[in-house]
Amino acid sequence: MSATFRFLPNLPSDGPEWQRLLVLLATVFSTTPEEQAAELRYQQARGPVHVWLAEAGGQLVGCKLGYERKPGHYYSWLGGVESDFRGQGIAAELMRRQHAWCQQQAYRRIRTQTYNQWRAMLILNLHHGYDVVGTLQGAHGLVIVLEKVLANPETAEAQSYASK
Repeated sequence: MSATFRFLPNLPSDGPEWQRLLVLLATVFSTTPEEQAAELRYQQARGPVHVWLAEAGGQLVGCKLGYERKPGHYYSWLGGVESDFRGQGIAAELMRRQHAWCQQQAYRRIRTQTYNQWRAMLILNLHHGYDVVGTLQGAHGLVIVLEKVLANPETAEAQSYASK
């Protein structure tokens, strides 16, 4: 079954979309919808949270959330894919869409963090141009900090032209 993708410029704060997102995140991260709601509301209070959604057969099967860390720098914060839909390229497509949007918005860098236990996400990040830039001690073990430099569309176009 193929997925369809949507972008929400702001995280919903209630309603059916909010509930579907909470259930998905709670399932992906083995938490409760209430724990996810608290985390989302905390981040939402700090500024806009952008959301990319993947749906299949009317079901929310994946998401990618992020926000501006500081001018020119974006934080790819939270995301995941329902276990029955993994291995189909959904996470990669969500990431691709997020990065394309970030380039259009003139962000220069994207940062993300993950635990070693989320190896599929770590590998996906490395395959999409992230570099490991550090580690931190987190609540659940060592946190791996990754960052990707985004090509400036004007620079990329000039480099492409120069190589012809």
